[in-house]
Amino acid sequence: MNVEHLRYPHQLDPNDQTAAYSLAVGFFDGVHKGHQAVIKNAIEKAQELNIESAVMTFDPHPSIVLGGRKEKVFYITPLQQKIDLFRKMGVQNVFVVHFTSDFAKLSPEEFIQYFIRDLNVKHVSAGFDFTFGQFGKGNMEMMKQLSNGDYGVSVINKQADEEEKISSTRIRQYLQDGDMESAARLLGRAFKVPGIVVHGDKRGRTIGFPTANIQPSEGSFIPGTGVYAVRIKIQDKWYDGVCNVGYKPTFKNPNDKQLSIEVHILDFNKNIYGEEVVVGWYKRIRSEQKFDGIESLKAQIEKDKNEAIQYFLNLS
Repeated sequence: MNVEHLRYPHQLDPNDQTAAYSLAVGFFDGVHKGHQAVIKNAIEKAQELNIESAVMTFDPHPSIVLGGRKEKVFYITPLQQKIDLFRKMGVQNVFVVHFTSDFAKLSPEEFIQYFIRDLNVKHVSAGFDFTFGQFGKGNMEMMKQLSNGDYGVSVINKQADEEEKISSTRIRQYLQDGDMESAARLLGRAFKVPGIVVHGDKRGRTIGFPTANIQPSEGSFIPGTGVYAVRIKIQDKWYDGVCNVGYKPTFKNPNDKQLSIEVHILDFNKNIYGEEVVVGWYKRIRSEQKFDGIESLKAQIEKDKNEAIQYFLNLS
């Protein structure tokens, strides 16, 4: 899969564009079932028209540029994970457009000229609510009107479950609530966080439950605090585990607000410091709590571990 990072003004010469594209366009945070419908449409149109499939996404999140946000934005799928998901779906090309103040000032007509026509896009697929150009003035109706027959347009209708529209906002709320099953239903897969194993306080091993301390990739959205049944991918192999997300109140000063993500990996005994891993989140077992001593904590962890084992047995 070809990945190109574009800025405005981009350096691509329309005369050098040999490939023609069927393009899915959107921010696509989460690459959830609604996004997948748009991308699948673009792939189908590419096959139909005998051209290459492509996805255009944006980085960073427009709200950072437009809203002047001081706080960090956390993504359901950080950029690299998003690109990996596009690859798994069979997309041939990805255009990552760097979202800047100048890019945000483009009129809808300019956006279409520089990022549709100049890229030799022959078909555009997007969700019904996709907007483009300064102040989001461009919509999919305008995308059609301004085509002059140069490209086709597919507008993908609202994708909903029995409750409401499938959206990144809903998924974020489910993750915040620890409702991993509902998040997975909208994503079409378990929610996953990439990260690296770093040194922690090593207290787990002293009580018989060694844990891998995970430093999540920059910008990753972390589920609400609690204890979860998870799977962790280490060197291309998945292992079952129990994860605690929180502030370890049994041991820590209540004023210490350093969030930790610790995974006790079942049937595993290797040194994996520095390894890149992926944590897949499946079910919230309980909320984080403070225990009155080591023994009661150990008893609860054993209970959590057994619950996770049972959960994955029922899943397989």
